[in-house]
Amino acid sequence: MHLLDYLNVKTTELTKEKVVLTMKIEDFHKQPYGILHGGMNGILIETACSLGANEQLDENSYAVGIDLQINHLKGVSDGTLTVIATADRIGQAVQVWEGKIFNTSDELTAVGRCTLMSRKMDT
Repeated sequence: MHLLDYLNVKTTELTKEKVVLTMKIEDFHKQPYGILHGGMNGILIETACSLGANEQLDENSYAVGIDLQINHLKGVSDGTLTVIATADRIGQAVQVWEGKIFNTSDELTAVGRCTLMSRKMDT
């Protein structure tokens, strides 16, 4: 099973300019104190940024994250999260993307920046 299927992450928009993912918070997304595990913010932001970065590349290349920085701004325990990723810079070998996560009330709950490197597929 694919990680995003397991975590119930849905892609609602995927273009070269913007990626939007949503995820309804379930019990298995939470840490023992009942709030969203911070690692989920990392998964959501890096995934959205990676999807956008890969939209920039040809079919023989793919992007991999080489740096991820997250700020957790607000705890969330229920509802649906929406992550929106946009590019800060699209280079030939390196891309920098920014992701923002919002709760059901459109409050910003986390921000992150992901640096990605382009690689060629092994043939």
